[in-house]
Order: sequence, then structure tokens, then C-alpha cells
Amino acid sequence: MDAAQLDRIAADAMRARGLLPEFSAQVMREAQAQRRSAPDATGDIRDLRRLTWFSIDNDDTQDLDQLTVAEPLAGGAARLLVAIADVDARVPAGSAIDGHAATNTTSVYTAARVFPMLPEILSTDLTSLHEERERLAVVVEMEIAPDGTVVGTQLYRACVVNRAKLTYDAVGAWLEGEAAVPPRVAKTPGLEHQLRLHDVLTRHLRQWRQRRGALNVRTSQARPVFDGGALVDLRADLDNRAKDLIADVMIAANSATARFLAERRFPSLRRFLQSPRRWERIVALAASHGAELPAAPDAPALDRFLGERRAADPRGFADLSLAVVKLLGSGEYTAQPPDDQPQGHFGLAVNDYAHSTAPNRRFPDLVTQRLLKAAVAGDAPPYSLEALGDIARHCTLQEDNANRVERQVLKAAAAFLLHGRIGEVFDAIVTGTPAKGTFARIAHPMVEGRVVRGHQGLDVGDAVRLRLVAVDAAQGFIDFERA
Repeated sequence: MDAAQLDRIAADAMRARGLLPEFSAQVMREAQAQRRSAPDATGDIRDLRRLTWFSIDNDDTQDLDQLTVAEPLAGGAARLLVAIADVDARVPAGSAIDGHAATNTTSVYTAARVFPMLPEILSTDLTSLHEERERLAVVVEMEIAPDGTVVGTQLYRACVVNRAKLTYDAVGAWLEGEAAVPPRVAKTPGLEHQLRLHDVLTRHLRQWRQRRGALNVRTSQARPVFDGGALVDLRADLDNRAKDLIADVMIAANSATARFLAERRFPSLRRFLQSPRRWERIVALAASHGAELPAAPDAPALDRFLGERRAADPRGFADLSLAVVKLLGSGEYTAQPPDDQPQGHFGLAVNDYAHSTAPNRRFPDLVTQRLLKAAVAGDAPPYSLEALGDIARHCTLQEDNANRVERQVLKAAAAFLLHGRIGEVFDAIVTGTPAKGTFARIAHPMVEGRVVRGHQGLDVGDAVRLRLVAVDAAQGFIDFERA
């Protein structure tokens, strides 16, 4: 199977799930017109170009949504600034571009290619926070106490410049003492100090959340590997210290934006994760490792168990993390009235959480950005609570459809890689037992398949030996039986 065949499978899967794989002619005309015009820069915009802003992302990422910079304060406190690309300045509400984004609601990352939410003229160029380019941004400024508490927040618009586009692998290996300082860090004045400060600061933020019950899990995703245009493998894309650093910064910024809107009595679009419906299975998993969890959902107790297992069995922790994540279930979007108690996020241990840091890639973040800019300017909310409710339901639906497309294309790729291995036996972990069947994931290549025979008695988190019995690359089917 080559990249073109996989691309056709991906495009067909997009259409089947109600997602648009291509942009209309009107969308592309509007995007091209943005090349010939300046972004909306009206209002109070601060000049923060002098600061040592930097980004950390995957090696091949071009749609850069956020930058960060920090400075130490007296007594061990620090000021953390997160600059979020001002996508709204080039994507007017009600435009054809906005309509496409509102339909798909997210960029879809398949093993074939990325189907971007916005035309690449914007997402990987005009609204991307590229290195050494002046860009408009919405800045979330937070004062962090030595114990990781956010004690003050400001939001405003600014002009910024990314001084260094860094990568997770290079920065992570350096922070973990496994590689030399990345060349881009070494040659950018003040950047090594920035990264060291961020490493300490985000550890404090993480510890504050963990004291409240944030779950310290370590999961991995499969990334396709091509050689000369042909798919040759699906390999694990593991977490590392640099990814943890950026994740902690983004969680802090997303929480700060939600609180900012609530303080100004604005409705908002929130991300929440309810208490796990299958807590009893999590309790049983813990018991199988000799640990006891309370009968009712208890995030701090679960995190203590996870920490103990990570220390006792580092190699097996990824499989345990996967099982727990599957049992926690998926997050959802909801419209939050300004005066109601927020529902919170079980896994992150935060009460106020609004996706805001990826407006090039997620429509909820673009909606939140418009709310934030209106609040900063003293204007009325651009969306009613009823409109936000409709957006929340549609975004949740389309996120699920996007995930299904990504899984289908990944299975198509894996089915091609496995087509000559019928009859082989694999170590696997059970990842799902829904009404439509039992599913399990193998490690090489990293992919899920359906257990079509011998699945009785299996549950999420069980380790099992499976024999490959059938594959269908065109349909994305991978079938196992219990060995």
C-alpha cells in the first residue's frame, strides 16, 4: 500500500462520517484574499516582540498555535505568559472559512495525511506562529505561586515573535539528560534559562493538580512511518518530559481562560470529563495489582495507585495507563452559564476548563477566542448560551467522528502491514468491550483489532494472547481470536 491508496481510504472515511475532506472554492477564495490583506489589528495591542518566546511541537508540525515565555519573581514565584495565535483576526465569524471549520470542528490527523480544519494558507502560514514572524496573539498572563497555585491572571492582545521552533524529541532528550543541548537552544540568547525555568515551573503546576487528584498517566499513539512513499511501520509516539511541560502550560492557560470568562459573567464553551461510569472495573484492576481503591470514584486515590505502579513496573505502566484512560471515557463539550457551578474535569482535577490554546486546529478554541476578545474589549458576548449549546453538541459529535476516521485509517494501514502474518500470535491488552464487540491492542505494529472468537470473560485491561485470523485493508478490519 502506498500513500495515495491510504489517502483515498482516508478521504472516503471522512465523507462517510459527515466530515468534509476538501475545501470549497469559496473557502479557498477567501483564504487567498487573506494573503492580500492585513489581519484585524484594531483595539489595544501590546508590543511583546522583544520577549524570548518559543514553541515546542512535533518535528513536522507547521500549524503552530501557541508560544510561551516566563520570568522569575520574588520568593520563588513566577510569571508565565502563553501567546495563542489570533486566528479570529483572519477568520471572520460567518465567513465560508468559518463555516467549514464549524462543520468539521477539528483537524483530522490520519495515517494518510492531515485534513486541516482551516486552509493551509492560514493554519500553516498566516495564522501559524512561525519562527521570526511577527504575529498577532491573545496572551494569557498568569502569576504562579511557589506551590503551583495560579494567583493572578490577565488577558490581552499583543504582537509577538517566535524566537525558536523547538521539537519534543530534542528538548525531551536534553531535559532528561540523554542528549546535548539542542543547537537552536544553544544559539538563542536566554532560551536555555527559559526552558530550565519552565521545567521547574510546570512541575509545580503539575504537583498542585496532583494534590487535587490529577491523574499521572503515560500513554502513546501510533505514528505511520513511510519509506519512499510506501508505508513500512506504525511506531509508538511516546510521551516525554518536553510533552509534559507543554501539556502543563496548556492546562494552566485553558483553566485561566475559563475563569476569566466566568469572572466577567460570560457564557463559555467548557470541556468536561465526568466521573468514570466503570469505576468498579478500575477498582478490580487495582485489586489485581494488590491495591485497594474506594468504592466511589476517588481521583487522588487512583493517582496514588498509578504512581505506585509506575515505580514498581515502569515497562508495564503504559498498558495500565491505556486501560485506565479507556475506562475513564471521553471528554465532552458543554455550554456553561455564567452563574452555574462548573462540572469540572475528573482526569485533570480542575473545575474550570475551556479549550482555548489551539484555534488553528479546533473550532471550540476559535469560539472561545472570540469570547475572550469580546470580554477584553468590553463588548457583549458574540455567542448566546443557546448557540454555545448547539456548538458544544456538534463539536462533541464531530470529535467522535474524527476519532473514528483516524482509527479506521490506522487500521487500514495496519491491516496492510499485517496481511502476510495471518496465524501469528501476539501479546495484547484489551481496550474495549462495547456492545459491538471486544477490542484489543497489539504493540508491533501498534493497532487495535476486534476479538471475534474467545472474547468471553475478557474486560478492559486484561492481558491476553491473540492469534491474527483475518485482515481487510480496504475496510480497516483486523480480526483476532484468543490463542
